[in-house]
Amino acid sequence: MKSKTPNLTGDQLLAMLAALSNPHRLRIVAALTSGGRNYVSQLARELGISRPLLHLHLQKLEDTGLVTSKLELSADGKALNFFEVPDFSVEITPALIAEAAQSLSTNPEP
Repeated sequence: MKSKTPNLTGDQLLAMLAALSNPHRLRIVAALTSGGRNYVSQLARELGISRPLLHLHLQKLEDTGLVTSKLELSADGKALNFFEVPDFSVEITPALIAEAAQSLSTNPEP
């Protein structure tokens, strides 16, 4: 059962939407959702992008809570950083936007 993300602030909503505004990050979330948790090297191979670029995108997604990571040791002693998508649901409604707008920490530039 997926739970709704409670009480997103305006800044959190903007960060989440910004994180999802990149095609690579959408593909990362999709790959982790359909394939389950995965480690960086394997995920980079599956998506056809470099590990440094993948790290950059994963960090952006992790900062917003759209993915989580856990460092684990493999049987041969290698440290593997596994990423997965936690259950979440955000219903974007006019009411959510109005509420989030009230808590923005910055004013938009003209």
